[in-house]
Amino acid sequence: MAHQPLEFTPLNIAVLTVSDTRTAENDTSGDTLVGRLRGDGHHLSARDLCRDDVYAMRAIVSAWIADPAVDVVITTGGTGMTARDSTPEALAPLFDRRVDGFGELFRHLSLADVGTSTLQSRAVAGLANRTLVFCLPGSTGACRTGWDGILREQLDGRHRPCNFVGLTAAPGRG
Repeated sequence: MAHQPLEFTPLNIAVLTVSDTRTAENDTSGDTLVGRLRGDGHHLSARDLCRDDVYAMRAIVSAWIADPAVDVVITTGGTGMTARDSTPEALAPLFDRRVDGFGELFRHLSLADVGTSTLQSRAVAGLANRTLVFCLPGSTGACRTGWDGILREQLDGRHRPCNFVGLTAAPGRG
């Protein structure tokens, strides 16, 4: 028996850029994510930029996790190895469940672009209050890799054999 094709359900996605140097005018990584998510039919529900500060990140992302109008949060920046990079430490404690394979798959995909430097990426993801949270590195290339290589398919309910859409509290899903 053939499966009936599913309809695309747009998700409401919030984008947070974590940076001590970027501004709304030069946030190419955030712009890349917004362009791609909109290009693939999703809705931008919120966008913000904050310094690399654990509590500032937690405040913004916690508010989005609590907001039923946000299905997915994508952050860019703060996932490296320097003393200022604190996105994983800030956001992983908010997760109800980690998506352990996300970081591994991201590093595998980015190997072609950045070689062994991919080892310094601490990309992480998790589920919090039925909101998916993906933490990508801050480069524009990393945002392209993360969206094109992972998120595009996993945020599309038509992707088989499985995807993340059913884990969210998006309208129409229990």
